[in-house]
Amino acid sequence: MGPTTIRDWSIAERYGRLLSCSARCDGLGFAEFLAAASGEARFFWEDPGGGFSFAGAGAAVELMAWGPERFDRIAKDAKELFAGALVKGGDIPLSGPRLMGGFAFRSDFTPDNTWSIYSPAYFVLPHYQFVKSGDAMWLTINTQIPPDESPAPLTLDLQAALQQKIAQLTARERAPIDGKQSELLGINYPMSYRVWERMINDATDRIRAGALRKIVLARAAELRFKAPVRLLPILRHLAAHYAGCYRFLFEPRPRYAFYGASPELLASVRGRQLDTMGLAGSAARGATAEADRRLGAALLASAKDGEEHAIVVEKMRDRLSQITESLTIGRLDLLKLSNIQHINTPILGLLKRQAGILPVVEALHPTPALGGDPRAVALRLIRDLEPIPRGWYGAPVGWIDSNLEGQFAVAIRSAVAQEARAWVYAGGGIVADSEARSEWEETELKFRPMLDAHGVR
Repeated sequence: MGPTTIRDWSIAERYGRLLSCSARCDGLGFAEFLAAASGEARFFWEDPGGGFSFAGAGAAVELMAWGPERFDRIAKDAKELFAGALVKGGDIPLSGPRLMGGFAFRSDFTPDNTWSIYSPAYFVLPHYQFVKSGDAMWLTINTQIPPDESPAPLTLDLQAALQQKIAQLTARERAPIDGKQSELLGINYPMSYRVWERMINDATDRIRAGALRKIVLARAAELRFKAPVRLLPILRHLAAHYAGCYRFLFEPRPRYAFYGASPELLASVRGRQLDTMGLAGSAARGATAEADRRLGAALLASAKDGEEHAIVVEKMRDRLSQITESLTIGRLDLLKLSNIQHINTPILGLLKRQAGILPVVEALHPTPALGGDPRAVALRLIRDLEPIPRGWYGAPVGWIDSNLEGQFAVAIRSAVAQEARAWVYAGGGIVADSEARSEWEETELKFRPMLDAHGVR
C-alpha cells in the first residue's frame, strides 16, 4: 500500500452551504441582545462614534488556522464560505453574514493556560447577528444546508425564527440588566519593577549598539474575582468612557473572552479604499484645559516620542507602498482619550487590487507601534525578554464581511478573561532614550482603562 494522503476538506464539506436570512429589527439594543445570549458564544464590535455596531450570538461556523500561512488560510476559507452563500431578505452588505475574530500576536503562538481556547487565527460566523448603522438595524440568522438541498422550505422557517427572536428581544428590553461587577479578591503584577528595569535596560543597550531602532515591551496584571467576570458592565463602562475607541468582545466559549477598547485602527478596507493610522507616543491628560494643552505640546515636542512615532509612520509607509497605488500621509495631530493622549498620523491609500482586508492586515502586523524595527529582530527580542506570552494582545482583531472587506483594530487596552480571572495588558515603545521608570509609569497609565472597567480603583 502507498502512503496515506490527508485530504484538506473544503468549507462546503465541513459545514454545508451557508444560508443567511435577515429582517429589520429597529428599536432593539445591544445590551439586551448580549444579555439574552448569556451562556452562549458572544461577539461585539463598535467603531468610534457608533457609526457601525455589530453583535453576534452562537456559532454557526468556526474558522481556525496555524503557522505563517494563517492569513492566507483564513482568507481562502472565508472566500469559499461566502462564495456559495444564499442571502435572503437583507440589505447587503449591512445585514449580510460577517465573521468576527482575530489573530495571535505571533504566528508560532501556542495556547497556554491564559489563552487556552485561542488559536493563532480564529474567526466565528455567529448564528445570530445584530447590526446597526445610523438608524438602520438588522437581525440575521446564519445556518448551513447540504449543498444539493433546496433552501426554499428552510428559508420560511428561518424567517419565522427571526420574527420570534425579535419578539423575545423586544420583550427583554424592559427587563433590568445587572450592572455590577463580581467582587474583586485581589490583583497581582507578575513582573516586578526590578525585572522590568532589567528588561528595558537590556533593550536600550541593544538599541544603542545598533541591533535595532525600536522595540515594544509589555507586562500584565492578573485580576481574581469571587465569581465569573461579568462582561456587560465592562462594555458599558468602555462605551461611557472610551467612545472614541474600537470596542470589541470575542467570547467564542462562555466565560472565555477577549475584550477591550483600542484607540488604534490597524486597517479598514472597502473596495480598494484603505484607511489606517500611525499611533505612537503617549502622555497623560491634564486636569485643566491649560494643563492638558501643556502636556499635549510637550508630547509633540518630545524627541523620544517623536522618534518613536516617526519610526512607526516610516515603516507603515514602506510596507503599504508595496500594495497600494497611491498613499496619503496625513497631518500629525493628537488623539485625546479620557486619560491619555497619543501622537497620531492618519494614513489613506488606494490598493493596487481589490483583494479584501486580510492582505493589508498581514502586511501591517505587527506595526512598529506594537512590535519594533527591524520587525524580525524586535520579534525575536520580545520573545526572549518578555516572561509572559502576549497571546492576542497587540494583535489584529476585527470583522470580515461577505466581500472579504472589513475593519481591524490593534488589540491594545485589552484583557482576556477565563471564568473568575482576567489578565490585563499594557506596553510601551522603547527607543534609545527610554528610561525604565517613565516607561513603567506609562504602562500604569495604559492599564487604567481596563482596570477601571473591571471596577479596580
